[in-house]
Amino acid sequence: MSDFPFLSVLTVAPLVGALVVALLPRSRPVLAKQVALGWSLLVLALSVVMWITWQVGGDRFQFRESYPWIPNWGVSFTLAADGIALVMLMLIAVLVPLVILASWHDAESSRRSVPAYFALLLVLECTMIGVFAAADVFLFYVFFEVMLVPMYFLIGSYGGHQRQYAAVKFFLYSLVGGLFMLAAVIGLWVVGGKTFDWVALSEVDISTGAERWLFLGFFVAFAIKAPFFPFHTWLPDAGGAAPAGAAALLVGVLDKVGTFGILRYCLPLFPDAAKWFAPWALALGLIGIIYAALLAVGQNDLKRLVSYTSIAHFGFIGVGIFAFTTQAGTGAVLYMVNHGLATGLLFLVVGMLIARRGSALISDFGGAGKLVPVLAGVLFFAGLASLALPGTAPFVSEFLVLIGTFTVNKPVAIIATLGIILAAAYVLWMVQRTTQGTLNPALTEIDGMKRDLNLREKVVVAPLIALIVVLGFYPKPVTDVINPAVQATMEDVGRTDPAPEVGGVQEASR
Repeated sequence: MSDFPFLSVLTVAPLVGALVVALLPRSRPVLAKQVALGWSLLVLALSVVMWITWQVGGDRFQFRESYPWIPNWGVSFTLAADGIALVMLMLIAVLVPLVILASWHDAESSRRSVPAYFALLLVLECTMIGVFAAADVFLFYVFFEVMLVPMYFLIGSYGGHQRQYAAVKFFLYSLVGGLFMLAAVIGLWVVGGKTFDWVALSEVDISTGAERWLFLGFFVAFAIKAPFFPFHTWLPDAGGAAPAGAAALLVGVLDKVGTFGILRYCLPLFPDAAKWFAPWALALGLIGIIYAALLAVGQNDLKRLVSYTSIAHFGFIGVGIFAFTTQAGTGAVLYMVNHGLATGLLFLVVGMLIARRGSALISDFGGAGKLVPVLAGVLFFAGLASLALPGTAPFVSEFLVLIGTFTVNKPVAIIATLGIILAAAYVLWMVQRTTQGTLNPALTEIDGMKRDLNLREKVVVAPLIALIVVLGFYPKPVTDVINPAVQATMEDVGRTDPAPEVGGVQEASR
């Protein structure tokens, strides 16, 4: 099976599925949902086979495929996956079927084409897989830009209040970032010997000045996508306006393209510039952790609150990346996965709660747990996972980031720890105001608030809860895949982990 073209099939399959769904008549909405779900499950099954086939301890990049595309420009359709890309591909494969199930009635409530909605979700899956699998810089850029299109229409056509404003803002921010990257991609092609192949470019010696400018072009694009402070303002609007399922993919996967891009392109291709910019990147990460957490505390809109929590979490990921230790880097990548699971679950559950109440305002709830106890319990669990409670998967990744950072930069780790305290504040206060306390009499008059989780919704949340708990106690299967790729990235940057301290004296490395 190691010779099977997993990555090209995984990339093309959702696109074929999207075409099939889009061609279905609007009068057959149930069939469109079933076909989309079946196609996403096929991608999941193939991804599981790819995971099993992966050789831990093997080559850094596996499942490599390369096909000629634009020879005159040195462009090829090259796909390959390292451990970082592999775990992100698995995250996509897990989330998309659950999002399709959770979004079963979202398109109907917007009174727009149901087949088009689910076709857009599959197109989005295609572009997300492509951006993580690309091993050609130009191909990565193409997927990076095309990925905006399906999400723009999901927000603008099927979103809620101010959806057009949010969609345009999301598109413009991402487009501006893409222009910075385009300039850097062209510059890299010129100084890199007129090739876009990642392996060839990683061996090119670039002058200090050019390297810093190229790093900055890529970093700005990735910082907007992530989003890091101060490029974050599009996310609360987009996350607040998008349908819950699309929002779960937005914060669960699309945002990770930014941090993945930093790990795959900024660090290995521009190692000296990465070290030179590291203090600034750490500062942005710390500001994002504290600033976004404080803004989350003051939110009255559930989806905007969850969006701000994601900005804070991305601050932790940024700190883990630019600490330049294997432990912190592994924690950052694991955080990317665990954040996708925990925040994806939180967004989906919040969407279920909003659909029942008909409002996203926290002030319109109060004591809802008395009417929908199971839903309230899942919301509480998702909130605890989001604040990294021990025993949940995000705790492991957050702990690795902080410990790995503390070994090389104690002040940064100490300041970042304040984000844990603020996380407890915004999550627990949100849960208390929505599902606990005195029952809001208005809720008893709403039919939707009398229905707890149905079977379809339980099928959506159960796998995410299981993964969050299992990875909280036993993350080894994932860290074994991540570690070699992170170690190779740290070697590209020229950083090695500090020697352990014994009796207060640091041992010399042997």
